[in-house]
Amino acid sequence: MSTDTQQETRLHGGRLIARRIKAHGVTKLFTLSGGHIFPIYDGCREEGIDIVDVRHEQTAAFAAEGWAKVTRTPGVAAVTAGPGVTNALSALASAQSNNSPMLMLGGRAPALRWGRGSLQEIDHIPFVRPLAKLATTPDGTEEIPGLVDDALRAAMTPHSGPTFLDFSMDHVFSEAAEPESDARLLQPHLGPGADGDAIERAGRLLQQAERPVVMAGTNLYWGHGEQALRALAEELGIPVFLNGLARGCLSADHELFFSRSRGAALKGADVALVIGVPMDFRLGFGESFGADTELIAIDVAEPVREHPRAVAAELYGALPATLDALRVAAAGGPDRSRWHEQLRAVEEEKHAAEAAELNDERAPLHPMRLYKGLAEVIDRNAIVVCDGGDFVSYAGRVVDSYEPGCWLDPGPFGCLGSGPGYALAAKMARPERQVVLLYGDGAFGFAGMEYDTLARHGVDVVGVMGNNGIWALEKHPMEFLYGYSVAAELRPATRYDEVVRSLGGHGELVERPQDLRGALDRAFSAGVPALVNVLTDPTVVYPRKSNLA
Repeated sequence: MSTDTQQETRLHGGRLIARRIKAHGVTKLFTLSGGHIFPIYDGCREEGIDIVDVRHEQTAAFAAEGWAKVTRTPGVAAVTAGPGVTNALSALASAQSNNSPMLMLGGRAPALRWGRGSLQEIDHIPFVRPLAKLATTPDGTEEIPGLVDDALRAAMTPHSGPTFLDFSMDHVFSEAAEPESDARLLQPHLGPGADGDAIERAGRLLQQAERPVVMAGTNLYWGHGEQALRALAEELGIPVFLNGLARGCLSADHELFFSRSRGAALKGADVALVIGVPMDFRLGFGESFGADTELIAIDVAEPVREHPRAVAAELYGALPATLDALRVAAAGGPDRSRWHEQLRAVEEEKHAAEAAELNDERAPLHPMRLYKGLAEVIDRNAIVVCDGGDFVSYAGRVVDSYEPGCWLDPGPFGCLGSGPGYALAAKMARPERQVVLLYGDGAFGFAGMEYDTLARHGVDVVGVMGNNGIWALEKHPMEFLYGYSVAAELRPATRYDEVVRSLGGHGELVERPQDLRGALDRAFSAGVPALVNVLTDPTVVYPRKSNLA
């Protein structure tokens, strides 16, 4: 009798995988079909997990990362052996640089014939391991459930990030008994805060500060620190600047949110709370702050790299508890209204300087004129996905975010082609919201065929393209350095909108500013994936200041 019962509970490896990811709340599997992973599809079908297939494995992995970015829960992708895995590596590296929790499942040639030259036989682990928090291969079917649990927990453990498992074909097709498991995903934002002595030291510094600032980034979002940050900023009167996934963690119309005065604020601050963001090229490797600015580094866990300059205090732990404790420790500081007025004056000056660009009526369009038109039609809670160079850089200046999880850019790894996967996942996770894909014409070449994916799955993302016919991020700096540019030209005025129409979407070309609003309105009401292909002026040079290296 016991033997019969045990046989009834034996499941093939793919079903065991599906059972475990479902137990952790996974509802979507992003993939591109491959025979090595058929049992995973069968398991997901039986367990009611949606299988979302795309046109390139990179997009499957970017969609998994996009799901994580929008939901703050792990995204899962499955790719076939060999080229399936190698095609997805850029997305895995992107997730690593963004601390995005995701699990990539890979096929693998059968263990029984390993080393004999099976189709797509290659050992993925050595080249995946540097990009993942955990990368391993089960030695048998019975090991699969436990390793899936381990991988998902590792993905969520601060610093969160991607994990990878591949499954030998004979193991994933074979059966094993399902073990009992009550494993649950970690909730790291509910854990203990930073050490009390460190809180006290940081509190004294902040309490005495006359010109404090907050510079917060992606790990503020992953650490669910937005409510505690808002309470701290409001009670202590601290101006807040945000980048990366932290955009929207304080609403863009909050009185303590600032953006255009960042340079003046970071240089002029006497104390800066650097929350969940590394001092990499985006912060001038620490030189964006004043030479005398005292830095308080706050994060969900200790940094993976040493700080490029000395910090006065370090607070590592769950962000809600840490920020709440710091707020209490720093209470009773000086009045900071004059500091606010000083920064607000800079903001207003920068806004006034932008007016000419926002109202520029040239044709082809100035990118800023395009964003003025877009601002008139997108909702407050729209999810904005960025995939491009200079065109997206302009968006970073003028497109506001009002809620967490509404700004998805490639992050510091800077991988083009991420946009369609992010947008696909964002719209599936939040179908009631507008999802806007800001697209450079160069970026379209990486994953433009995914409009077929969007159309097949009925995902009505609206793409807005700045089409200037060049690789502007490279062309203009190269001409500045050398007086010429190479490998920086694209075909002018290419009809990417016609490509989208042929793939089952809605497409329009915009050549003049007066035609923009109507095209945008029609795209948002089309009910199918859309692309508004806007011709922009290739002579416009983005005023870039960041030092990439």
